Amino acid sequence: MPETTWWKHGIVYQIYPRSFQDSNGDGIGDLKGICQRLDYFTWLGVDAIWISPIYNSPMADFGYDVADYCGIDPIFGTLDDFDHLVGEAHAKGLKVILDFVPNHTSDRHPWFQESRSSRNTPKRDWYIWRDPTPDGGPPNNWISNFGGSAWEWADATGQYYYHAFLREQPDLNWRNPEVRTAMYDVLRFWLDRGVDGFRVDVIWHLIKDEHFRDNPPNLAYQPTQAEINRFLQVYSADQPEVHEVVSDMRRVLEEYPERVLIGEIYLPLERLVSYYGQDLAGAHLPFNFQLIHTAWNAREIAALIDEYEAVLPEGGWPNWVLGNHDQPRIGARVGPPQTRVAAMLLLTLRGTPTMYYGDEIGIGKVEIPPEAVQDPWEKTEPGLGLGRDPERTPMHWDGSANGGFTSGRPWLPLDSTFASRNVEGLQNDPTSILMLYRRLIALRRKHLALSIGRYTPVTAEGDVLAYERQHGMECFLVALNLGSQPHTLSLPDGARGRVLLSTLQGRSEDMTGTQVNLGPDEGLIISLEKNELSG
Repeated sequence: MPETTWWKHGIVYQIYPRSFQDSNGDGIGDLKGICQRLDYFTWLGVDAIWISPIYNSPMADFGYDVADYCGIDPIFGTLDDFDHLVGEAHAKGLKVILDFVPNHTSDRHPWFQESRSSRNTPKRDWYIWRDPTPDGGPPNNWISNFGGSAWEWADATGQYYYHAFLREQPDLNWRNPEVRTAMYDVLRFWLDRGVDGFRVDVIWHLIKDEHFRDNPPNLAYQPTQAEINRFLQVYSADQPEVHEVVSDMRRVLEEYPERVLIGEIYLPLERLVSYYGQDLAGAHLPFNFQLIHTAWNAREIAALIDEYEAVLPEGGWPNWVLGNHDQPRIGARVGPPQTRVAAMLLLTLRGTPTMYYGDEIGIGKVEIPPEAVQDPWEKTEPGLGLGRDPERTPMHWDGSANGGFTSGRPWLPLDSTFASRNVEGLQNDPTSILMLYRRLIALRRKHLALSIGRYTPVTAEGDVLAYERQHGMECFLVALNLGSQPHTLSLPDGARGRVLLSTLQGRSEDMTGTQVNLGPDEGLIISLEKNELSG
């Protein structure tokens, strides 16, 4: 696939729709609200928007419990609203990626309602039902990702059903060909409406061990961790047969031109890259979340990049993510000064970057009072810091009441800094993190070396991480100071250069000698002048 393909050189922007823009005053974001903000994406310079689930749902897990895969929940709008959004986005040159949630449905989905009604119903085997153990207990020791047993007893039919997440989210049986056919038709339903691709939720969970063996204990487990970590997920996920399903999904998307398949996968790198599939027939982009979990220091990050580049299959396209709706924001993890350095890292690494709404305005750690908690995980395992509400709070558009997000009462509280940290205000401040993001994106679009160019490590000494990006006759040095002390860096091969962009002010267009001084918490993009450059 050529490197001019949009999802290779482009930037994806994730929207958590409940929190992006409310258009009707109910305190919850919606499709019309997203449509109202499309010009923001073109101003910022991103290429695609990925919208978290908007399907009909009882909202036990805020849209990840789907009751109708081919309908829009009234909270978000209608199918007509969705069609209008896709049309308007395409008219502005934006791609639209949908979240696809195939591992489980809502317990209110008609399929499950039929499945649970009788052992003899045709849809019984659409879900995972097992007999109890001789003592009446669950079939095995598998734990729900939200804590407690992953098995729920059903009195009506005298069996347990499996749910990897909430009991309201029964897992589909992806070993059943009828389930696969039905779900592939769901993909076609949305592709026919113009969707440009899918981010597939927990794609590594789709196939379970056919013998339902107990997961082995995790000897490193600590009581301060989520209960799911008590056992290693050897048999409840990431089974070899899952790759057949991923390839099937890819074949469905290949029926339509230039679509992208992205897989949500939390696995070690050597297992993550297997989801590219044999002969790259799997996911186009198995999501790489490693930056979220790697220690924020130069050596660790450099080692991660090197390992990732080394294990990528030939022709496999890399991608990078700093945050999402399930993980603490980058601003909460590294603090405000380093969020600017993180932005430069994300937007200058080789591969496709995915941004998370609000990171570009520097939203950090948002305190959620106990009475305002919404996330079911925080409710099932309270006090462990697992709640995801802090990274899902409403977007700040201006300094008015509720940050311009809603005229009603927001479903989650806004960050207390919204009056000073909002799009309108930051757009008028040339030194703001938002304007830094915009300049980084503009540079990335202008210079192919920064998107599809070759990556070459330079140094990872002390707090300084430096690497080159090269394409054709263009070569750039990216130098990132991940610490709070100044550093001096020698340019590679005695080259000289010109500073194109600093995460701080006053450095752009500076010429350098054979050394460059990095201020505390500063990142630089330097255009190098070498005697010979080759692609």
